[in-house]
Amino acid sequence: MNAPADPAASLAVSLATSKAPLTSADEMEARLRAIGATRYHSLHPFHRLLHGGQLNKGQVQAWALNRYFYQSTIPIKDAVVISRFRDRATRLEWRHRIEDHDGDIGTEGGIERWLKLTEGLGLDSKYVESTEGILPATRFAVEAYVHFVREKTPLEAIASSLTELFAPNLHEERISGMLKHYDFVNPDIMSYFSRRMEQAPRDANFALKYVRQNARNPEEREAVCNALIFKTNVLWVQLDALYHAYVDGHIPPGAFVPQDHKPRHKAN
Repeated sequence: MNAPADPAASLAVSLATSKAPLTSADEMEARLRAIGATRYHSLHPFHRLLHGGQLNKGQVQAWALNRYFYQSTIPIKDAVVISRFRDRATRLEWRHRIEDHDGDIGTEGGIERWLKLTEGLGLDSKYVESTEGILPATRFAVEAYVHFVREKTPLEAIASSLTELFAPNLHEERISGMLKHYDFVNPDIMSYFSRRMEQAPRDANFALKYVRQNARNPEEREAVCNALIFKTNVLWVQLDALYHAYVDGHIPPGAFVPQDHKPRHKAN
């Protein structure tokens, strides 16, 4: 006999897939949270392997290398978001996100912290910054995200950032899991994640308040939810590509090949 389904999980799936008109901000927020509970990339099998200590060093390197392209593109994406607003207050609020990642004169930013991670994993920083070895799917997904915030409405552009609502738990799981399971990981190279545990809630709270106030009808609320779904897809497909290339072993031409990689099939 099958075990009974988790009522909370069943409710989340029901809310996330509901087609009922969203008649209030509270209904919209409930659906947004349900989307995160069912579609956020914390649920991806690659993350389960990463946090559970089931990857080798080369596979962890591949993850960090590809993720760098996403991290280094975030301030570019945020600059595009800022350009969509005539409202000075919104631009001022959003501007700190660029500084969080790019840093400032004499101040370390998230990109530098990510390079500290890749360097600590044994990757050459110039190679990482060149993005030469990333997977094609990584590049396509990240560039699609920038295109989305440029072409969709400003409301949808902000809504696409709402994955940050769910990031702190993932960062906490990543820090504890990777420090526990990998002898080549230490707290210093994990500083990006500890810092984002402070920054992400602030950013998410602003974005959630913005969409609650500015999505004023069922159609706009639906667009907000669809923007979040799009962003979860951007994150999920990057992990699909990593799994296919570095777990299943189908590394595409031109992509990073770890030193400890063992081809699945030998050429005749």
